[in-house]
Amino acid sequence: MQIPLTTEYAAFYQPYISKIKEGEDLLERLNTVHQETQELLGRVVEEKEEYRYATGKWSIRELVQHLMDAERVMAYRALRIARNDKTDMPGFDEDDYVAACDSSKITLKQLLEEYKMLRQSTLLLFKGFDPNCYQKTGTANGSVVSVRALAAIIIGHEAHHVKVIRERYLD
Repeated sequence: MQIPLTTEYAAFYQPYISKIKEGEDLLERLNTVHQETQELLGRVVEEKEEYRYATGKWSIRELVQHLMDAERVMAYRALRIARNDKTDMPGFDEDDYVAACDSSKITLKQLLEEYKMLRQSTLLLFKGFDPNCYQKTGTANGSVVSVRALAAIIIGHEAHHVKVIRERYLD
């Protein structure tokens, strides 16, 4: 599955999709970006799990929960579009999602195990789609989006947050 055309997603997703190299296979990148994330976060010491680099910013645990929430939403959208569901899907407020989940009650190790399983599920979902459906489009958050754009958004969103973790959370 190749990088989507700019007509397959809203412009506000471009910063995420720009993190994917031209010619890169999206299914392979879904796997490799996640391995990189798991390795990076696996080195976080327990004392840093609740660290916030500024007031009002998420902790590392909250950030991992956010990555999982966003991936679930994007994968669900891809499923609906791939299955010819023409219903306009609403957006979601990531801050509300994080606020509704108390990440302090679960360790980073537990979150990473769940995240690993989620990515396996996401990969199987996208691999199970007929390749002809990758270009199918639907409407989510008021904008047109394709199945393959949703895979690219998951990848780029994760890469974006990994960069933030490296720059603002870890030494």
